[in-house]
Amino acid sequence: MNDHDTDVSLEPAELPNLTADPPPPGRRRNLDLILDIPVPVTVELGQARLKVEDLLGLYAGAVIPLDRRAGDPVDVLVNGKLIARGEVVVIDDTFGIRISSITAPAQRIRSLEDTR
Repeated sequence: MNDHDTDVSLEPAELPNLTADPPPPGRRRNLDLILDIPVPVTVELGQARLKVEDLLGLYAGAVIPLDRRAGDPVDVLVNGKLIARGEVVVIDDTFGIRISSITAPAQRIRSLEDTR
């Protein structure tokens, strides 16, 4: 008998059902696994749309007008998604943001769906 003449018997394996039951309603999801993951937080003061010609003409001291007025709320974005609005404050010699409103959870979910 050579190596190619071995008898092999194949039988289907029985696997357990791996479906998980959903958590009970109202039960808080376990966030402990992700609470220490850093995420990028960006504060957007305003936006501008410039022609390439204007971009190439920028110099130190040039001023780019933004689409918001002084005193308007700034946008707080996490991973590029709007989560809050706030006002700029000075903390010692650095800037900070005082949160004035939080985006509703339904609106945050909609913004995630819009990127798909």
